[in-house]
Amino acid sequence: MVLSPCHCKYAWLLVSLHFPIASNKLVDVNTKLAGQGLGVKNRRRDELTSMANATAQLSSKARFFFLVVFSLSLVCRAGASNGAAATGDEAAMLLAIRALLADPLGELSGWGSAPHCGWKGVRCDDRGAVTGLDLAGMNLSGTIPDDVLGLSALTSVVLRGNAFAGGLPAALVSIPTLRELDVSDNGFTGLFPAGLGSCASLAHFNSSGNDFVGPLPADLGNATELETLDVRGGFFSGTIPESYGRLRKLEFLGLAGNNLSGALPAVLFELTALEQIIIGYNEFTGPIPAAIGKLKNLRYLDMAIGGLEGPIPPELGRLPALDTVFLYGNNVGGEIPKELGNLASLVMLDLSENALTGAIPPELAQLANLQLLNIMCNRLKGGVPAGVGELPRLEVLQLWNNSLTGPLPLSLGAEHPLQWLDVSTNALSGPVPAGLCGSGNLTGLILFNNAFTGPIPTSLATCSSLVRVRAHNNRLNGAVPTALGRLHRLDRLELAGNELSGEIPDDLALSTSLSFIDLSRNRLRSALPPRILSIPTLQTFAAAGNELTGGVPDELGGCRALSALDLSGNRLSGAIPAGLASCQRLAALILRRNRLAGDIPRPFATMPALSVLDLSNNLLSGEIPSNLGSSPALEMLSVAYNNLTGPVPATGLMRTINPDELAGNPGLCGGVLPPCLANASSSEASSRLRRSHAKLIAVGWAIGISVALVACGAVFLGKVLHQRRYANGAGCCDDDAAEEDGSVSTAFQRLGFTGAEAIACVKENNIVGSKSSHPS
Repeated sequence: MVLSPCHCKYAWLLVSLHFPIASNKLVDVNTKLAGQGLGVKNRRRDELTSMANATAQLSSKARFFFLVVFSLSLVCRAGASNGAAATGDEAAMLLAIRALLADPLGELSGWGSAPHCGWKGVRCDDRGAVTGLDLAGMNLSGTIPDDVLGLSALTSVVLRGNAFAGGLPAALVSIPTLRELDVSDNGFTGLFPAGLGSCASLAHFNSSGNDFVGPLPADLGNATELETLDVRGGFFSGTIPESYGRLRKLEFLGLAGNNLSGALPAVLFELTALEQIIIGYNEFTGPIPAAIGKLKNLRYLDMAIGGLEGPIPPELGRLPALDTVFLYGNNVGGEIPKELGNLASLVMLDLSENALTGAIPPELAQLANLQLLNIMCNRLKGGVPAGVGELPRLEVLQLWNNSLTGPLPLSLGAEHPLQWLDVSTNALSGPVPAGLCGSGNLTGLILFNNAFTGPIPTSLATCSSLVRVRAHNNRLNGAVPTALGRLHRLDRLELAGNELSGEIPDDLALSTSLSFIDLSRNRLRSALPPRILSIPTLQTFAAAGNELTGGVPDELGGCRALSALDLSGNRLSGAIPAGLASCQRLAALILRRNRLAGDIPRPFATMPALSVLDLSNNLLSGEIPSNLGSSPALEMLSVAYNNLTGPVPATGLMRTINPDELAGNPGLCGGVLPPCLANASSSEASSRLRRSHAKLIAVGWAIGISVALVACGAVFLGKVLHQRRYANGAGCCDDDAAEEDGSVSTAFQRLGFTGAEAIACVKENNIVGSKSSHPS
């Protein structure tokens, strides 16, 4: 037995009080011993002789007292010696650990100076024994040797956020005194070693953010003191072990982001201490057990992205502490339980990308703390409950890709801090609520593919928080609100496919943030704002299918970001500005079906990014620039139905161009067209040219009709397949309705779109030039 100094002093005092008669002689003996300068470590024989002489004169009782004191002194001195040795041993063990670690940041450079309890990351108890190693975030690598097992008082090992790799050292899971083991955010691989379940005091275990494979460690079920079990973000496979049903103190269960499968075990829902269940992004199947209603302490439930099916259990509405429910990305069906309206603490509810049917329960409007409501990509019908507009804390409402009908609540956004609204691709109607930006927090307004009517609320023009407005393909009318160009955060403005009229506001050209503007397929008139293409951030501008007049703006201001310009189907006139060639990133220039005249600008041939150039159905004249076919990126060119003359260049793209893209220009010859007849009489040449063009046009029409029939058949078949796919609940969130970070659109909103993508979007049934589309 080794006594601490504290215990020795206590024993000495106890003996002294028990034998008061010997106290004076004891002082004499101690004085004598001190005078001789004796100790345990030297002249032990002389000490015993002196002690014998001193005690010979004492009574038997006094001699007994002295022997007790002498024994205590030996024990205490030996204990002090052993404690010093143990302290030295632990320091040596720590240095042995450091010797096998790569420490590029020098975080452990201070290890080596005494005392070791002051070393960085080392924690000791009052006796100087090492109880904790916290080496988190030091960019360490290497291995942990078995020396760690010599730290007999070690209760906590934290290696989080380093660069350890390879298999997890077995020594780390064999420390019997452990209460905490955190090896998260490293590069450990392989099977997880067995043994951690033998750590009877283990309360917190975290191996998330590693690359472990194989089954979950089943022996963890023996660590019945466990409160935190976190293995998220690995490659564990198999099922959840039944042994985990013994973890009655478990509060946090994190299994998300692995390859786990099978049904959720019933024993999991007997762990009534659970507060957080995060098991999404796996391959679990089967229903959500009704026994989940037993977890009265549950606050956070994440079962997203998996194969769960069956209905949402109404018992979920019996959990008073629940503040977060993520069930998105499964195959959950049936109706949304009205019992969810009882979750008074609920802050976030995401049931999106499932197969839910029926209506949105009005009871959800009782959730006074709700901030996020996502139910998109389901099969919901009916209207949006009016009470949703009264939710006082609602920030995000996403209902897109359903079959919802009726109007939006007019109070939506007026009394709560609404930031994001996406109800696209439904059958909603009525006016756009005027108070959507009542709190001044609205950043995203996504309304496309509905049947909204009435004007665009003018209040949006003062909503300085707006980043994205996507309201295309509705029935909105009236004018485009002025002052939208003054919204310094507005990035996207999509109003195509409505019934808007009037002018394009001049102040739109004042924007310093807009990158995407699409005003196509409306009834807009007058000229384009002269500086609309000079917006420094503008990448795409589309105003096709309106009644615009005047010329193509020539105040380009460098147009350094512009990648797509579509002004087709208007009444624009005048020459094509040669300055467009200064737009070095311009990849798609579509000016077809206008009244543009003059020559094709020769500088177009040197534009480095231009892959799509459609000038068909205009009044252009002159020759095709001889170097146009050699444009470095050009993949699609159409100049059909103009008044072009002269030889077709025989370079680059022009050598293989489809003759249809040159049709309707009687004065063109050579190249892929019949040869130019320079030596024949003009009348004979003209006659032959007319006959050749007649044949080409006939062939073109035949091919065009055939392609159109095939295209119609493909569209019909595609619709049937799409309907079947949608009926099976697949692909719901993969189409244009998906409004995530980048949004999907058939327009050229990306700087990096390919020529093939551009061609697919521009060509209309592969018939670019058609006489019927010529401007009247």
